[in-house]
Amino acid sequence: MARGIYISAMTPGSGKSLVTLGLADMLLRHADRVGFFRPIVEGAEPAQDPMVRLMQRKFNLTAQTSRGGLTRRELRALLVAGERGEVDTRCMAIYNEVAAHCDVVIIEGTDLSGHDVALEFDLNARLANDLGAVVVAVVNAREMSVADTADAVDLARRELGAARCDLLAMMVNRAEPDDVDDVRAAVRPGASGRPVYVMPEQSEISQPSMSEVAKALDARQIAGSASLERDVVGIKVAAMTVGNFISQLNHGNLVIAPSDRADVMVAALASAVSAEFPVPSGMVLTGGLPIDPGILALLSQAPFPVFAVDVDTYTAARQVSRVRGEISSGQRRKVAAALGVWTRHVDEDELLERLELPRPEKTTPLRFLNELIVRARAQRKHIVLPEGLDPRVLRAAEILRRRDVCALTLLGPEGQVRELAASEGIDLSGISLINPATSGLRDDFAREYAALRAKKGVTLDDARERMLHGAYFGTMMVHLGRVDGMVSGAAHTTANTIRPALEFIRTKEGVEIVSSVFLMLLQDRVLVYGDCAVNPDPDAGQLADIALASAETAARFGVTPRVAMLSYSTGVSSHGESVEMVREATEMVRTRRPDLPVEGPIQYDAAVDASTAASKLPGSTVAGQATVFIFPDLNTGNNTYKAVQQSAGAVAVGPILQGLRKPVNDLSRGCTVEDIVNTVAITVVQAQED
Repeated sequence: MARGIYISAMTPGSGKSLVTLGLADMLLRHADRVGFFRPIVEGAEPAQDPMVRLMQRKFNLTAQTSRGGLTRRELRALLVAGERGEVDTRCMAIYNEVAAHCDVVIIEGTDLSGHDVALEFDLNARLANDLGAVVVAVVNAREMSVADTADAVDLARRELGAARCDLLAMMVNRAEPDDVDDVRAAVRPGASGRPVYVMPEQSEISQPSMSEVAKALDARQIAGSASLERDVVGIKVAAMTVGNFISQLNHGNLVIAPSDRADVMVAALASAVSAEFPVPSGMVLTGGLPIDPGILALLSQAPFPVFAVDVDTYTAARQVSRVRGEISSGQRRKVAAALGVWTRHVDEDELLERLELPRPEKTTPLRFLNELIVRARAQRKHIVLPEGLDPRVLRAAEILRRRDVCALTLLGPEGQVRELAASEGIDLSGISLINPATSGLRDDFAREYAALRAKKGVTLDDARERMLHGAYFGTMMVHLGRVDGMVSGAAHTTANTIRPALEFIRTKEGVEIVSSVFLMLLQDRVLVYGDCAVNPDPDAGQLADIALASAETAARFGVTPRVAMLSYSTGVSSHGESVEMVREATEMVRTRRPDLPVEGPIQYDAAVDASTAASKLPGSTVAGQATVFIFPDLNTGNNTYKAVQQSAGAVAVGPILQGLRKPVNDLSRGCTVEDIVNTVAITVVQAQED
């Protein structure tokens, strides 16, 4: 029977969706099947509810396991007709359909946004009881004193107790950041003695994005950037001269101006393209007046979106002032900020202890990646990203910072990096920037490099020139312990990333070569493929090295290593130069690691399929259940991992470099922001182990 967890707002504007996201992120690491149900939705169609759709996208839930119930209009009609029981019956029926496919279901109650807050509280309490769900109560501390917040927590407990609800946890959200510790000290524990979790107001969440503003105003975009994720930090109504307007414009302001103010449009554009002036988050042109074609052509190059509305400036400004950022918009930056707040302020182990969930049986891609982030956060490390002029790298850095995964340093010309970040609407606060060309570290690094490469004829001048390159500068930071690892390759070749590491970080003792693996995340397990990215034609000794390093990497990331040394032949069924090489490599592995389960040569089908294994290699401890697959050459490995990725829908994480004394990892030049986030998290875990 599924366990239900009902998230109930105790006051309007509680920000309970943050709790929904945090719980889902936590539960997906500790339960096999998680579902989401929203009994009452605000829109006209439950299936299109923003929170329902966000849970589907973010946590790979299906239309069966993430659903809405009744619309608010349907709820009102049933209550007016005196059919309160029908509300309960219909919600119960939909919940049961979700629960039939789940081990635990998160139920998000109403927002207490209607006219009768008492009725909505009663509705949430009754539904929680009818669904047999424990309650997580969320109190909004915004604009409340510390004492008032503590009293609100006590009142919420009494109300839930009177409604006979089973209270799992009490949470305070949106507290003033400076008051969090005082609120935590002031709130009284309930009968269970369990802690009350207190989370601060987060501007990255509450500030609306341009997409939310555009939707609220029903605005039409007429020019500028297509990126609408920019946060609206403030509103600037241009009702003054250009000189005064520019002097009061701040970074992230939404500019609202009549559509006949060409001077304001040009001034805002000039400010945005100048490194010394602020970049607006966007522009809304009011009044519906025609815009000069020449000015419109200029605005087409604006690094911010430009919208038009028919209402007057005052009305537009008033409408914008009412828009609040919502996590349900699904923007990665807001989701990352919400999960970061949750992680910093909620003790997940303590909360899980209250739930007493059974241990999950499968490792899904989402669970693996979530656990990866948690492991990285557990012991913070410092990672350098040399490609500071790649927008994907900047977006990944912002997400990593918001999720509190690690400390970061970006390399590149600081002015250009900040200008690019501003033009893309990316917040780099809390992230260190270093320009290798002007850094005081350059000469120190050059002297170290020249000393290390003196036998290769490298002079100090050569070394100073080499330290202008981000990969060399970043690798030297790793070598000298100024950072714990490096991730590069989004805009450069694998050779560009690996070469500096081979020159002066070098391989671990007893390791012959640097190699790579991909973590292949299938629907119910994780496999390790090596080497699919670095070594074209390894010999037997190198193949054994790759196998041993891959087994260590597998164990590091929670995969029990059972190594299959792949070939076109299984056992003694065939002979040939390549088969004999695999056979020799297998024996080397057995000699060096007698404790490691390894089989080879073996064909892929015998390695993964139990029935094939029973006929080809009966009695093998690896055949049919291999987890680490070592390919005989790069051609075979690279094609196989891509074939499995495309045909089986596997998530390929990597390449992960192995064999180096300190962690340096490569990115594909076609990598996504998510790929960069995952690779940085992997590098952090490697640094923790090393």
